[in-house]
Amino acid sequence: MEGFIVIFLVILAMVGARYQRLERLRNSGIAEIDKMSGAEFENYLGQLFRILGYRVEVTQTSGDYGADLILTKEGNRIVVQAKRYSKNVGLKAVQEVQSARAHYAAAEAWVITNSNFTGQAVVLAQSNGVKLISREELISLCVQMKRVIEQ
Repeated sequence: MEGFIVIFLVILAMVGARYQRLERLRNSGIAEIDKMSGAEFENYLGQLFRILGYRVEVTQTSGDYGADLILTKEGNRIVVQAKRYSKNVGLKAVQEVQSARAHYAAAEAWVITNSNFTGQAVVLAQSNGVKLISREELISLCVQMKRVIEQ
C-alpha cells in the first residue's frame, strides 16, 4: 500500500510541476513574442529593459553596426543583438554583437532570442565574453517585468 501512495505522490508532484511551468509560460507572454516581427521584438525588449531600470536606446533598423539596443545601467553600457527566430541563432549574431561592443565602446555584449542557440554560437560567445539569453531566460525576464509592473 505504501508503494502506491509513493507513486501517487510522485505523479501528483510531476503534474503540479507541469502545471506551474505551463502557468509560467502563459504569464510570460512568450506566445505573443513568437508572433512579433523583428522590429516589434526589438521595441518590446526596449520596453522590458526600461521597466527593469535600464536606460534604453533603440538603434536604427539598418546600418546599426550590429546592435539593436544599447542599454545603460549604473554606468555599464551593454549592446544587444535581438533575434526573434523560429530556429536556433547561429554564429553571425555573436560576431555582429561582438563588433558592436567595440564600435559602441560597450562593456558588455548580449544576444537575446525567443529561441535557442547553436553549439557553435555558444562556443564563440564563451570565448568572446558574449552573454547569450535564450528562450528560458527571456521567459524569466518577461515574468520579472510583469512582477515589476504589478507592484
